[in-house]
Amino acid sequence: MEATAQEVDAAVRAAHDARGALTDRTVRAAFLRTAADELEAARDQLVEAADAETALGPVRLTGELARTCYQLRAFAGIVDEGAFLDVVVNHPDDTATPPIPDLRRYKLPLGVVAVYSASNFPFAFSVAGGDTASALAAGCPVVVKAHPDHPGLSELVAKVLRRAAARHDLPEGVLGLVHGFEAGIELIKHPQVAAAGFTGSIRGGRALFDAAAARPVPIPFHGELGSLNPVVVTEAAAAERGEAIGAGLAGSMTLGVGQFCVKPGLVLAPAGAAGDTLVKSLTDAVSNTDAGVLLDHRMRDNFVAGVAERAGLPDVESPVTPGAGGEHTVSAGFLTVPASRLAQAGEHDLLLEECFGPVTVVARYADEAEVRDVLSRLPGNLTATVQLSDGEAAGEGRGAELVRDLTPLAGRVLVNGWPTGVAVAAAQHHGGPYPATTSTSTSVGGTAIERWMRPVAYQAVPEALLPAELQDDNPLGLPRRFNGRLER
Repeated sequence: MEATAQEVDAAVRAAHDARGALTDRTVRAAFLRTAADELEAARDQLVEAADAETALGPVRLTGELARTCYQLRAFAGIVDEGAFLDVVVNHPDDTATPPIPDLRRYKLPLGVVAVYSASNFPFAFSVAGGDTASALAAGCPVVVKAHPDHPGLSELVAKVLRRAAARHDLPEGVLGLVHGFEAGIELIKHPQVAAAGFTGSIRGGRALFDAAAARPVPIPFHGELGSLNPVVVTEAAAAERGEAIGAGLAGSMTLGVGQFCVKPGLVLAPAGAAGDTLVKSLTDAVSNTDAGVLLDHRMRDNFVAGVAERAGLPDVESPVTPGAGGEHTVSAGFLTVPASRLAQAGEHDLLLEECFGPVTVVARYADEAEVRDVLSRLPGNLTATVQLSDGEAAGEGRGAELVRDLTPLAGRVLVNGWPTGVAVAAAQHHGGPYPATTSTSTSVGGTAIERWMRPVAYQAVPEALLPAELQDDNPLGLPRRFNGRLER
């Protein structure tokens, strides 16, 4: 199934030729809704195929498919509304300094988007996932590089989307699909690819990012690469509800066998008795977690080797030892280490790197200075969480200060919750400082559409020559800012 360079070229050229077919917003919105309908109609077949290739289980996969369909319909609603076009009209004003000419601005689709599927979400971050949905909503044809962990499912989903496209007389080229490592390299280099979206590892994502930047004409590369997702537990919170925090942490770090991009991988917990209660609760909960199957043997081997290397560091203990749970499974566990070991550069820096799978590191701090020192050394993250006492959450103590300290580290900051679970909502931001992502954009939520568009302004263009979106009488009924006033 490995695509040749010629096959990649053909897929991209077909997508490039299909751009004009996506210019009608009404057709785009209807296509997205039909795609959701068709996916739901094929649910049983798709879930069965996904489970055979990923072993994620029908319950998890059925829920993920439902999320995917909801996301498609949500973008259809965004296309209908039209606010994403960001229409701004300024009539001439000679009294301004300097004078303002007639200016009209809106956003256009970039062109063909390359989407690199993720392993851990075979529906929601794959062929019909958020990158594809948002790109199609923007008016951009898509060529997907399928993930090798679910090639059969990728083909089935692509067929469903093409069937939906045909129902609206859209060409098959609006959704291309290629397989193979070399195909992924050819795709990012293709001169007709205008932007790319990626979800995966730091190593793979950085290689593609560099390739995108090295092109004769560089292109935007929106990559989600890796995240530690730190959690800070205050001493007051641990004293107030240490048992509940330990149980909640266990549930979050083992959800999906620890294969979520927002799994909490580092927890700063107090060293005293309150922290002991949290660790005991975590121990009990993780000990009762069944071994699970990771997405492929390469990930399993990396997990087993990674936790063994971390557990072998000085002063690192394993209250519940993570590792090989059987021939094909892994067992959940966690490591503890004095936070002072992480406060300065050294061999323990390995504990500040993401380990994909059901493991987390609990760093026991002696005082607030150690918390600040460790946080100052962390790279960018998708999420950062603080567990506060009731009083701290109400504004007492250092609650507000901790929220401020965590904000520079992540794209989403949580208080008294857990990061696993990324709601598809207008206010969602799924991104963060590097290496969490390579850009400031989100890959989840309505504003993900902005990644695939560019603004253009028209100056002193006669009304008869303007696009309908920018004409004074607003024939399309779009939300816009007209001479400084927001019009709905």
